[in-house]
Amino acid sequence: MHVLVNAAMSADGKLASYRREQLRISGEMDFDRVDRRRAESDAIMVGVGTVLADDPSLTRFDRNHRDAVGGTGVPARIVADSQGRTPLDAALFDGSAPTYVLTTEAASSDRLEQLEKAGATVVVAGKERVDLTAALSELERDGIETLFVEGGGELIFSLFEADLVDELSVYIGSLLIGGRDAPTLADGEGFVDEFSNLILIGVERLDDGVFLQWSVE
Repeated sequence: MHVLVNAAMSADGKLASYRREQLRISGEMDFDRVDRRRAESDAIMVGVGTVLADDPSLTRFDRNHRDAVGGTGVPARIVADSQGRTPLDAALFDGSAPTYVLTTEAASSDRLEQLEKAGATVVVAGKERVDLTAALSELERDGIETLFVEGGGELIFSLFEADLVDELSVYIGSLLIGGRDAPTLADGEGFVDEFSNLILIGVERLDDGVFLQWSVE
């Protein structure tokens, strides 16, 4: 599976304010770029924190571009949700695309049944924290070969920690957010000795910011 992490952050590396409210960081040119990359992907993934904060539908993509690259259907939607906290009335359950919830043995059987009734394909991997390696292997067996990850910071860090990321794309906008509690590109516990090695493969000015692209060794 090819895993691409994509994010838009402020000049000081924040994904949102300390209130975790969604902010417009990038502009139309970057939105178009993201829509094309979504269209090239088999699935779009977020963490449950993003679902709780923004209630995204994850159905926006460039349909013409998907047709042009030979894509069929629509990208699936995936939520990493260790405790099964995804709301049963979330926009993800509108029936417009296949939806997976990756969770753990810590989620109650009743909750898992409710998520399935809401329309999710539930993948249990791990005891208290989603075993992303096992979960992504299960998704790959289901035909998902290209995964577009949109955050948040906890999920992104966990994917890097598990050595699952192949590519990182970041749009850096021309604003400063600040706040020690504001989410960053990669939250989690943080690395102290073995750091991810990124190779810069692209730099482009977009809108009022800059788009950077790295491959991950």
